[in-house]
Amino acid sequence: MVHQYKNNGYNIVMDICSGAIHVVDDVVYDVVALFEDNTLDEIKQKLSYGESEVEEAYQEVQELKEQGLLFTDDIYEDYIKEVKERKTVVKALCLHIAHDCNLACRYCFAEEGEYKGDRALMSAEVGKAALDFLVRSSGNRHNLEVDFFGGEPTMNFGVVKEVVEYGRSLEEKYDKHFRFTLTTNGILLNDEIMEFANKEMDNVVLSVDGRKEVNDYMRPTRNGKSSYDIIMPKFIRFAESRHQQKYYVRGTFTRRNLDFSKDVIHLADLGFEQISMEPVVGLPEEPYAIREEDLPQIFEEYDRLAKEIIRRNQEGRGFNFFHFMIDLTGGPCVAKRLSGCGSGTEYLAVTPWGDLYPCHQFVGEEKFLLGNVFDGIKRTDICDEFRQCNVYTKDKCRECFARFYCSGGCAANSYKFHGVIDDAYELSCEMERKRVECAIMIQAALAQERE
Repeated sequence: MVHQYKNNGYNIVMDICSGAIHVVDDVVYDVVALFEDNTLDEIKQKLSYGESEVEEAYQEVQELKEQGLLFTDDIYEDYIKEVKERKTVVKALCLHIAHDCNLACRYCFAEEGEYKGDRALMSAEVGKAALDFLVRSSGNRHNLEVDFFGGEPTMNFGVVKEVVEYGRSLEEKYDKHFRFTLTTNGILLNDEIMEFANKEMDNVVLSVDGRKEVNDYMRPTRNGKSSYDIIMPKFIRFAESRHQQKYYVRGTFTRRNLDFSKDVIHLADLGFEQISMEPVVGLPEEPYAIREEDLPQIFEEYDRLAKEIIRRNQEGRGFNFFHFMIDLTGGPCVAKRLSGCGSGTEYLAVTPWGDLYPCHQFVGEEKFLLGNVFDGIKRTDICDEFRQCNVYTKDKCRECFARFYCSGGCAANSYKFHGVIDDAYELSCEMERKRVECAIMIQAALAQERE
């Protein structure tokens, strides 16, 4: 399978199954489009270039095919049986350290931290039991991931510290290493929390939606006041204290700010070098939800942002945009490319009272309750259902050129929009395809600059 597109003056040809990327001239680009279904003589008749130009381009394409760099066969579908049957271990937990929040974000899937239930804070007992469960369930895996999530986890910061300390006490005994992450809205961020995070957290996610007017409309405090004014000075200082590494400022764009490239640039202008801006996931009746008719503008924004990233890179003031970060030389292993994030198998969420769910977005959906950290997983059938999901079981993925980059999309979004975990949320697919195209174009531009 081959995917071709033009972006920012580049003619790009992707060979999907080999992962090879080619930046070509107009003649080769047009020959590739006709190559599989036409003879050389037929291609000469259909194109207006000179015969020698077409012959040379055709020969180049033929050589790339013979080298296994164009029109390669899909060898991965045969591998999927092994992926389905492989023994998986739990390697990551999302600890809902607080089902409570001091913001009232309009788009919050967690219902201001309550997750279809009551406000609650995780006890140290549950947090420690969660780490014990993770160690028990992780097999021979050495590195284990734990994300302190909410609600707002700093509302239960004492327990965060106690759980981290407990985790460190387990490492040598069980030959494990915990990589802790903290996701925070910044309202309670202070020197103590920053110092602790810089010592113990491998990554920190700082939630802010960009420009003040955008952020404050979607992310007001409980009393309706500005959250931007409270958090931004602290976020700037915190990012600097981490030497602009191992963190993200993470925003969400909605139908209210379809010009979201301005929010990304705003954050870059403030000095942030690690930026993520996610499209909101909302049902169509929500006023902030993205709709199909918004896609052309969203695509223009991604193009605009990609060009700006190239320009700033050339000026020596580049920044990383999460959705444009792509590894064309290695990247995730095959199993990861085929089956995705590992929700329901390798990655689980833990509620304040210790219940286990496939991921943080399934918390509160009782049909997906797997068990608890004290007794372990009881509903192995649910885990098996998640294990079966891959890019070949989803009809919308089988012929998608981006399938090995997005790995089939989000099971929670599939369930939200289609009632099953083995489908795909179409708007998200459209945006992912555009982001992949932009990311590859950026790599082409940077490679050209290095030549």
